[in-house]
Amino acid sequence: MKIAYFDTFSGISGDMTLGACVSAGVLVDDLRREMTKLDLAGYEIEARHLVRNGMTAVKIDVVISDQPHYHRHLQDILDLIEASGLTARVKKDAQKIFHEIGVAEAKVHNTTLDKVHFHEVGAIDSLVDIVGAAICLEKLGVGAVYSSPVRLGSGGTVKTQHGVMPIPTPATVEILKGYPMVLTEIPEELTTPTGAGFIKALSSGVLSLERLRIEAIGYGAGTKEIPQIPNLLRVMVGELEPGYDHDELVTVETNIDDMNPEIFPFVIERLLSSGAHDAFLIPVLMKKGRPGTLLSVLTDRKNLESVLSIVFRETTTLGVRITPTERRKVKRDVRTVETSFGPTRVKVIVFDGTERIAPEFEECKRIALEHNLPLKDVYNTLERELHG
Repeated sequence: MKIAYFDTFSGISGDMTLGACVSAGVLVDDLRREMTKLDLAGYEIEARHLVRNGMTAVKIDVVISDQPHYHRHLQDILDLIEASGLTARVKKDAQKIFHEIGVAEAKVHNTTLDKVHFHEVGAIDSLVDIVGAAICLEKLGVGAVYSSPVRLGSGGTVKTQHGVMPIPTPATVEILKGYPMVLTEIPEELTTPTGAGFIKALSSGVLSLERLRIEAIGYGAGTKEIPQIPNLLRVMVGELEPGYDHDELVTVETNIDDMNPEIFPFVIERLLSSGAHDAFLIPVLMKKGRPGTLLSVLTDRKNLESVLSIVFRETTTLGVRITPTERRKVKRDVRTVETSFGPTRVKVIVFDGTERIAPEFEECKRIALEHNLPLKDVYNTLERELHG
């Protein structure tokens, strides 16, 4: 799945988002053309390249003609978007961003959602920023949005239509409530309510980049020069690799050539009952041409001493090899479903967003014994019922 990862190392705003997307591959003319589908006049979208700290970025400016700024209610904005010729996805995303901002504004100003007056975010430039960002995501073919923890400035103030506000502004903090944030000592409004609304409304959360195969990178510039950090937003667009569960285990191995083979099944049973994830035997040819057996055990590190105790007590080995082992595995769970045999526990395997259900051996064994049926017939019946 193609995703967009927004690296907010210097915060995020509406114009930075547009600039980053254009830098990543969206054509400005395509953005302008799509914006004409919204019944909104009195502005021009200008784009230019600039360099900050050696990084080339795109700066988007929404140039407003001599018209008063509109103070719109939320429903006015939603209706304007809904009546446009934009695609269903763009409408949905833009309306979702405005709704997140509206909810926060209502909370901060102790009013109801239908009475919130949008000032900055209801002005033409913010409408262009928000609707334009939704257009850009569709143009990039993005299926999901992720971000880094959102960085905020602190210690300064900013002038708004409501008067002087502390940084971060109350609306920005309210919007991002529950989303990972980093409070810096930079006394600038790194993240605006528009940028916060974009992240809160559309982001699926914070993502580790190890799963992203990057195809395009874009940098969007903010208006101010900030001494402490390049005032840029970075977006990385690429394919998200399938997700796996990840854990660190330990492999314990030893070669044995002088033990009664009848003892091995007992050793395996003891190891598995002690919490080992797996234990198995492999025939090997050892030194001097003697046949032997490789005993291999996979366990959590916390169970290592218990495993070692069993191996040294129950076998004739004089030493073992211990190796850290990284494991990747698909997600799995157990679920109870109704079948012709009554309530039956089955395995549920989840991979790349798709579920696969399979019979579970111990449950099939129980059913076979209770109903006096061949085990293979139980498997076949459950397979038909689960997938038919």
